[in-house]
Amino acid sequence: MSGYGYHNQPSGYRYGAPPPGQPYSANPYAPAAAPYDAPYSKSSGHKPSSDPHSQSHGSGYPQSSAPPYSSPFALLVPSAFPSGTDPNVVACFQMADQDGSGFIDDMELQRALSSCNQSFSLRTVHLLMYNFTNTNTRKIGPKEFTSLFYSLQNWRSIFEKFDKDMSGKIDSSELRDALLSMGFAVPPVVLDLLVYKFDKTGGISKAIEYDNFIECCLTVKGLTEKFMEKDTTYSGSATFTYESFMLTVLPFLIA
Repeated sequence: MSGYGYHNQPSGYRYGAPPPGQPYSANPYAPAAAPYDAPYSKSSGHKPSSDPHSQSHGSGYPQSSAPPYSSPFALLVPSAFPSGTDPNVVACFQMADQDGSGFIDDMELQRALSSCNQSFSLRTVHLLMYNFTNTNTRKIGPKEFTSLFYSLQNWRSIFEKFDKDMSGKIDSSELRDALLSMGFAVPPVVLDLLVYKFDKTGGISKAIEYDNFIECCLTVKGLTEKFMEKDTTYSGSATFTYESFMLTVLPFLIA
């Protein structure tokens, strides 16, 4: 399966969008169609790196500190706070790390985030830990915690920006625009599935609250990053073995 050419896309393109004048396909397995970040421009001369990990993922996704894909059960390597980390972030981590081990577990991370007025379910916490450590050990170190913390601040700003009626939740069109701002043009058929999956409000009108918005974004971000590791030429297509496909998808299902 081949994707649309990366170098032929116009300025402003986002991953997943069809070429100009071509409608979205109703087939969810239609070819992927656009770059993962800022498109290549012949006039600017800026060409994307062949290393997918050197790319950011739009304004909403600071580059993750997670290592390249490996077994999701690999051990987490000890880390340190990046230079210039906000002292409040350091204090938040150290308060949670009561045994001084240099790591905090899922329950400690949940409490640490709650102390900063960001309350999340354990499932969302598990997805956060997986996305920022690339392991299922459910422990996180200072470097990964710092990246996670700053990303959450950014995502909170995005959520509030697109929650135009300040209802505390965003509907399908607002979610589409929020994902676009992060660099993902999610096709309507996929967007419908995301809203159906992450709407926990129980209302007639489908909408997603902040906790589930983070979970939704982590799923889109994480799966795209895993796809990018295989799509090193930015063609919009990739080949997976059965094992690597299962190891890619399952962590997002069983978090």
